[in-house]
Amino acid sequence: MRLIQIIANEGHSATLAGIAEQHEAKDIWWGATAEDGRRVCHMLVSDDRRQAVMDALQNCLGNTEDSRVLVMSVDASLRLNEPAGEEDTSTSLAATREELFSEVSKGARTDRNYVMLVCLSTIVAAVGLLEDSVAVVIGAMVIAPLLGPNIALALATVLGDRKLAWKALQANLLGLGLAFAVSCGIGFLWSADLNSDQLMSRTQVGFADIALALASGAAAVLSLTTGLSSTLVGVMVAVALLPPTATVGILLGSGAYPAATGAALLLAVNVICVALAANIVFLAKGIRPRTWLARRKARQSWTLQVALWGILLLLAVAVLYRRGQLGI
Repeated sequence: MRLIQIIANEGHSATLAGIAEQHEAKDIWWGATAEDGRRVCHMLVSDDRRQAVMDALQNCLGNTEDSRVLVMSVDASLRLNEPAGEEDTSTSLAATREELFSEVSKGARTDRNYVMLVCLSTIVAAVGLLEDSVAVVIGAMVIAPLLGPNIALALATVLGDRKLAWKALQANLLGLGLAFAVSCGIGFLWSADLNSDQLMSRTQVGFADIALALASGAAAVLSLTTGLSSTLVGVMVAVALLPPTATVGILLGSGAYPAATGAALLLAVNVICVALAANIVFLAKGIRPRTWLARRKARQSWTLQVALWGILLLLAVAVLYRRGQLGI
């Protein structure tokens, strides 16, 4: 359940009341009219009606410049004059398109904090790999910010949002480029120990890694769309993109080119599988643009993207199969 607060001109009061009645809002109440003619309307809306209400509000107020819609979570709702247990106890936590966009788009920022997090987490990952420390590598996985841009790119594809897609692509390239550059410099200064289990385990790729990356990418999107974003920490550990990137840089900096090839393949498999799984789950959860014209444009976008990632995954499988035949 969510509390939707609408700030709009008083002339929209009747329309807002109609939206609340049409979509069976649990409750609706009004604030006083301000000096600028705007009035606050509060709607208590169940989760299964929330997206429909948001779409109706955008259709009604989308062309107004002085309107604003706020969505706030509700921990509990109780009518004090009714026995406990008669209120809606639905546990559905599905997020609306707007809530998802607000949450996911944060992962596509390329500000100073993002740059510092990538650099610092790369250093932590590199030290853990070189020192063969499981705990340190896991720490780098948790703080690594490279998963966010991939999820943002998938959402941008499904919504046909070119602006978000460009920002997510920039964040991806910047993050991977920085991680590679920093780890390559560390590998040049600190020769890699090819006996390190943590380092060498990321130079071997198998079909199990594909299954893990697909499952983890799907879990990441499900955790966001259901509102259980705390599970993202586990997903970050399961399909971390930073350790393979750091491994590639360290091995190249140390001159271990054959081993670096395997790490680069693992990184490519993780990126492809996360992007493909995220796109498919967003579509399966019914995440679509609001208008039919935007949906038509978005359909072309996600069709091309899913086809591209699918082809790249098939190529990766073919490479893995060939490497297995050659005993690499």
